[in-house]
Amino acid sequence: MKIATWNVNGIRARQTELQQFIDREKPDVLCLQEIKASVDQLPVWVVDLEGYWCHWHGGKGYSGVALHVRRDACPDQPAFHHPPFDFEHRIVTVRLKQATAASIYVPNGGRDFAAKMRFLDALDAFAADCQASASPLVLCGDLNVARTDQDVHPKERKPGAVGQRPDERALIEHILSRGLVDVHRTLDPGNPDLFTWWAPWRDMKNRNIGWRLDYIFASEALASQATSCVVQREFGTSDHGPVIAVLDV
Repeated sequence: MKIATWNVNGIRARQTELQQFIDREKPDVLCLQEIKASVDQLPVWVVDLEGYWCHWHGGKGYSGVALHVRRDACPDQPAFHHPPFDFEHRIVTVRLKQATAASIYVPNGGRDFAAKMRFLDALDAFAADCQASASPLVLCGDLNVARTDQDVHPKERKPGAVGQRPDERALIEHILSRGLVDVHRTLDPGNPDLFTWWAPWRDMKNRNIGWRLDYIFASEALASQATSCVVQREFGTSDHGPVIAVLDV
């Protein structure tokens, strides 16, 4: 099973790149964040991507997530859901045979840090419920928190900055304590240059001066079957790179 997550930073600006990505990678589960568009703003071919069960969940010009499941991997149309703590179009889930998958866009926290922490608290409770019911889970998306200093380029490390605060990081670790594994870091533990977001100035992306904000967290049994996880920094014009994991399930 191939799972991909990508903060596109505006799907209308990235629709051609999205098709190129799908044609090349053919992910079984595709999670998108920051789509910044409602369904009625999208071309018909984007609303119903060929070969996928599609769910777009966005509003005009802000936030928004999407979750698409390849029909070859899931012949029957799955049901998509939004947990009660969803706001500003920030989470969608789908129940698949292998696991419940979620596409998540955590608030940045710069304007309303309390809202960010409430969302992370609720996400932790959601993960705890899945663990209690022995329901395998895959959380994908832009969590807007760099887990550790290793996940921030030395030139970008700012103690106390939003996205690097100890209280945010503690909540991410609490979510992981619900039987989840950070697939990317587990497969590449010593890589000091593993980033997924780069500020859109001073050639930061080409210089790989970034933060790791985009994750695939999977239940332990699923994560143990992960054979690869990569970030494609060179692909696309978003300020985030797609993250792709392959699980041998």
